[in-house]
Amino acid sequence: MNIPAELKYTKSHEWVKEEDGVYTVGLTDYAQKELGDIVFINLPAEGDEAVAGGALADVESVKAVSDVFSPVTGTVAEVNEELPDEPQQINQAPYDAWIAKITDVTGTEELLSAEEYAALCETAKE
Repeated sequence: MNIPAELKYTKSHEWVKEEDGVYTVGLTDYAQKELGDIVFINLPAEGDEAVAGGALADVESVKAVSDVFSPVTGTVAEVNEELPDEPQQINQAPYDAWIAKITDVTGTEELLSAEEYAALCETAKE
């Protein structure tokens, strides 16, 4: 399982990359494997408020429809316009296929390090 050390993670299997106050959000390798082939994604709109722990987007896989939860509170500044036409990018390269970029962020205290996330995933397998 791929868990890049430079990213932060959530207990609900989203990854976060912070650069200059912009928080890029996507689904982890673990999440995409559990979901199976992703066939549709419903993105937030630019300007939407994101609330930590609240639904940010939803993905439909061959198994189910699942919410993607916002790891932070802030404002959606940008969405990945390629994903509605190519949702399989999340399966092919989960750490490149970002969902949204969030600015004016608060609420980063609950984010997990790569080590903490790896331990969480190991526990989930048991």
